[in-house]
Amino acid sequence: MGNICVKKSDHEQSMLQTNIRDNPEITIETTLSGDSGVESGNGGINQLHERQRYPNCAPNTPIPTFSPDGIRQGNNCLKIVVALYPYNARDQGDLSFRKGDRLGILDDSDPDWWHACHLTNQQNGYVPRNYVAPEKTVESEDWFFGRVSRKEAEKMLMLPSNPRGAFLIRNCEQTTGITKGAYSLSIKDWEHQKCDHVKHYKIKAMDNGGFYVTTRKTFVTLQELVAYYSEGANGLCHKLTIPCPKPKPHLWDLSPDTRDEWEIPRSSLQLIRKLGSGNFGDVWYGKWKGTTEVAVKTLKSGTMAPSAFLQEATIMKKFRHEKLVSLFAVCSKEEPILIVTEYMVNGSLLDYLRNKEGKNLRLHALIDMAAQIASGMAYLEREQLIHRDLAARNILVGDNNIVKVADFGLARIIEDSEYTARQGAKFPIKWTAPEAALLGRFSIKSDVWSYGILLYELITHGQVPYPGMHNREVIEQVERGYRMPKPSNCECPDSVYSMMLQCWDADPEKRPTFEFLFGFFDDYFVSTEPSYRNAEDF
Repeated sequence: MGNICVKKSDHEQSMLQTNIRDNPEITIETTLSGDSGVESGNGGINQLHERQRYPNCAPNTPIPTFSPDGIRQGNNCLKIVVALYPYNARDQGDLSFRKGDRLGILDDSDPDWWHACHLTNQQNGYVPRNYVAPEKTVESEDWFFGRVSRKEAEKMLMLPSNPRGAFLIRNCEQTTGITKGAYSLSIKDWEHQKCDHVKHYKIKAMDNGGFYVTTRKTFVTLQELVAYYSEGANGLCHKLTIPCPKPKPHLWDLSPDTRDEWEIPRSSLQLIRKLGSGNFGDVWYGKWKGTTEVAVKTLKSGTMAPSAFLQEATIMKKFRHEKLVSLFAVCSKEEPILIVTEYMVNGSLLDYLRNKEGKNLRLHALIDMAAQIASGMAYLEREQLIHRDLAARNILVGDNNIVKVADFGLARIIEDSEYTARQGAKFPIKWTAPEAALLGRFSIKSDVWSYGILLYELITHGQVPYPGMHNREVIEQVERGYRMPKPSNCECPDSVYSMMLQCWDADPEKRPTFEFLFGFFDDYFVSTEPSYRNAEDF
């Protein structure tokens, strides 16, 4: 499946390796004669790329050789992959490629970065593993989204840029029993009463191979199925028009070199525009090596010990989740210390909610944001971390209303079931649970209280909590049992306000978990339609 294998004698391979080893500057050219697999040319050997071009190959490892059909290394067949997205090299060791380019994989042992050769220009370097897929497989098709949930599929298809008939194919969420090996076909449709919506069809797998949506028509491959329904609806709600655009996968590191050695030269950063200020320093928009957009957070001298700042960075670097802002690198050898994270184009959620675009967000989008934040916090919950400063100002917004939890730098791994804060720390009183504000006792349940305040910010499009009350009054009133009333100047369903009140329970143990909160908001809009449509219904 995409592997190219050409036979070469052990004696010839040994001779070529000896020539390269003894003459490191030699340039020998190689051509492949027809399909015979015998190398020929002027003098029998004409081209083999210098070992210097492949610094990651071990001394006794054969140099990769090329043909119009693929790549091999000695007698080994190398996996051929196709690029799903374009990638511009960020560092010297990276390999640039365009969508659709074919690459030969030299080393796939790393979980994030593979060493590859470009089959067209024969350049080699590291490529992001999640940017490529084995060629001639469903994974390499634009319309195949793999393990994407039904809700995520609907969210992507419902983007305004997608026309009617935009579609994707994904793995069924339930893959046992009769659904084993099955897929789901999701299509954007339009009807006068429902306007834009998404319909789902189950693609069943046959015992002897092949697939079908309806038993009237079967297909050997998914590619044949897509081609057939692209010609006409043939029983579906609409013919397939364009594959739903795939969002680029997230990259957890600037480059392979910065994953483990993430102290980078200060000179590699360019600070371009100041984005804001916080308790511990300023935040800038910048670029790393002139290629990669980043956010750069500076540490004000004297506000925190460098060791504490580096502890923040260590925690952020260790944990990976799609709803947490990723740490890329630090500059800690001189002041001001810099911490480099992914850049979120729309800034803080608080500012976003208050600007023109954010003010137009309807309840459906706000509930989706609440679910995303709960997802990130549920990860911290599972990893026994606390945030201690969860608020809309510490949530960042990307494209298409993607939100991520940021600035959990004061988080600490929970040793017991709670964390006692140091004296002198500055707490955002209106967001802080009473047991944390009065006793300095923080736990994941105090984060749940803060999440309830964040819900208030979301629903009210960024209004300040406890309007008209100063901090001391808030502490006194909350301790006496006061809770903010349901907002009256915005759309706030009773069920959402009820969840706020549960987050503000005086007993921390009675507050919901973030796992529960994620499930509540992720399933908030339950469809009244059947889970799957039958093609025969149309």
